[in-house]
Amino acid sequence: MQPYSNWFRYLNCKEYENTSTGGTIINYLYLLGFFILSLITVLIFFIFCIKLFVFYIKKKPFPKKLLIAALIGIGIVTTQVIYNTYFFTFDNLEGEFYKGPVESPTDKYTANAYYKTYGGAAGGVNLWVEITYHDDNKMKIVYHSDAKRNFSMEWKNENTLYIVNEEPGYPSSNKSVTLNVEKETYFEGGLVWRIINNQH
Repeated sequence: MQPYSNWFRYLNCKEYENTSTGGTIINYLYLLGFFILSLITVLIFFIFCIKLFVFYIKKKPFPKKLLIAALIGIGIVTTQVIYNTYFFTFDNLEGEFYKGPVESPTDKYTANAYYKTYGGAAGGVNLWVEITYHDDNKMKIVYHSDAKRNFSMEWKNENTLYIVNEEPGYPSSNKSVTLNVEKETYFEGGLVWRIINNQH
């Protein structure tokens, strides 16, 4: 999965925390704020580069304040990107039980599916699959996507779960996937998609 997908995943999670209109507005404001901060940081860095060039050519004063502002902006944006790409998890998803339990061949794992609506009448349904690891009794969400009409889960072997999530007649919307639940996860979407929704 690409890093930007994690970003969309992070922002999409916000809606689960508050599905009201006010919560959605706050989520969009968060997204807008991040993009504005990124844009301002890029502009400050660009201006700093110009001033630095002038400093070397015309011996003008070194632009210390611009350097500090650019470094602070870069630090904030970089911290957010690193966190959302490598550390963000979906441990607080709350939704309705959908399907399961589906036990792995030796009962080492149990798969359960959950769903949550978003966006009111014009919105949709998010669906996720949570795996219970019985060896250490931990749980982890390994799949998150828009819900399609045809959904099922089947263990192909002890560690491999086949998830069918497709809309009959619309092959381009097929979100089916085969996952090694010890090593792999699937999260549909990215930064914009994700601020409108939520997850583990």
